[in-house]
Amino acid sequence: MLQYVSPVVLLLISNIFMTFAWYGHLKSLKSSALWIAIAISWGIALFEYIFQVPANRLGSQVYTLPQLKIIQEVITMVVFAGFSYWYMGQPLKMDYLYAGLCLVGAVYFLFR
Repeated sequence: MLQYVSPVVLLLISNIFMTFAWYGHLKSLKSSALWIAIAISWGIALFEYIFQVPANRLGSQVYTLPQLKIIQEVITMVVFAGFSYWYMGQPLKMDYLYAGLCLVGAVYFLFR
């Protein structure tokens, strides 16, 4: 069971770092020079890769490549929704739910 859960947990942690690397500077470094935002984002992305590479290596032992990708996409959408709401103060919309349901359909088709 651990071999199935470990990649998912590592991808979750990886996506939290990546979301902050990609979008966190829009709030916290808005008035900083672009090069500073880039350097800090690269530093954060380093931690993303520290979790993402082992997640994909471990995950490829128990999941197919398409399954691993769709797991990552679902995690990305969940992490991004939380980030948007709690960190960036963006309202959640019904369209996010509909997009999430489409991803649930994708999960169904890849795992059936």
